[in-house]
Amino acid sequence: MEFCPTCANLLLVEHASSGRSLRFFCPTCPYIYRIERKISKKLALKQKEVDDVLGGEDAWKNVDRTEATCPQCTYNQAYFMQIQIRSADEPMSTFYKCCNNACNFRWREG
Repeated sequence: MEFCPTCANLLLVEHASSGRSLRFFCPTCPYIYRIERKISKKLALKQKEVDDVLGGEDAWKNVDRTEATCPQCTYNQAYFMQIQIRSADEPMSTFYKCCNNACNFRWREG
């Protein structure tokens, strides 16, 4: 982004009258600046930290077991918890975690 040195408005880009080159122009005053070289700036974006909405590993400490087949390792027991993640008129969602310590796969139903 470039700003007009005269009136401090944001400069816009347009093709110059020759049609091949570009130039900045101010929409409110007669300022024009011819672009003679490529202007670029790389900026690395920092990703936002994501909160674990299920409460992280602490949420799985005091949950019950049930007979459920793990879709990844086919172990026949899993920890489960039910959470209301939609509106009150929708059914609860059931989250599972495989009891096999080598797998610990998580999945959801509902």
